Amino acid sequence: MKINIVSLFTGMFETPFSDSIIKRAREKGLVEMSMHDIRDCTTDRHRTVDDTPYGGGAGMVMMPEPLVQTVESIEREKKSISILMTPQGEPFSQKIAHELVDFDQLLLICGRYEGIDERAREIIADREISIGDYVLSGGEIPAMVLVDAVVRLIPGVLGNDQSIEHESFEEGLLECPQYTRPEVFRGKRVPPVLLSGNHAEIEAWRRREALKRTRVRRPDLLKDLPLTERDEG
Repeated sequence: MKINIVSLFTGMFETPFSDSIIKRAREKGLVEMSMHDIRDCTTDRHRTVDDTPYGGGAGMVMMPEPLVQTVESIEREKKSISILMTPQGEPFSQKIAHELVDFDQLLLICGRYEGIDERAREIIADREISIGDYVLSGGEIPAMVLVDAVVRLIPGVLGNDQSIEHESFEEGLLECPQYTRPEVFRGKRVPPVLLSGNHAEIEAWRRREALKRTRVRRPDLLKDLPLTERDEG
């Protein structure tokens, strides 16, 4: 997968994309990352990318020309999608991450200031995505979140692809509690079923615990989730 980042602050991505899972994905040749500085497509000596909004108001708005030229200068793959990271976009989810992993190229556009000129948005964005109902200083951190969520779904990126199957949201539920050594820690024991070696009982326990945790912490997730009679019990 090719991932192109369009931003005014491309340096923000150096450390996050040079460590951990994304680093390994790049080393394996499963992901190719490219940064594109919007200021490189400016024409004045001050490298201006923003201006005051028509109609008045606080803040500055990103001008359309440098942003559109930057996006249009990027060579696009056959199966490519451009995404504007914006608080006004659709809420990001694990379902969307699975949709995006099927693309050959993600082009992520990071806005700044009070936002981007509406004409630019209409020209360059195939999709608009938000990571939550709050406002950050720009789209860089949301882009990092999206990249991390998508890259780990690419086959071969994780050491064991099966580790994804029981993670939170993969089955519409939060993940069940997890335990490792020691068997007893400060008087708290690992649930005996996990030491039993009975895989059917272990899977049943994990399902029950995932349902229990979801009911308490995120009951909204159960609204559209088909439950069996055993789950209801």
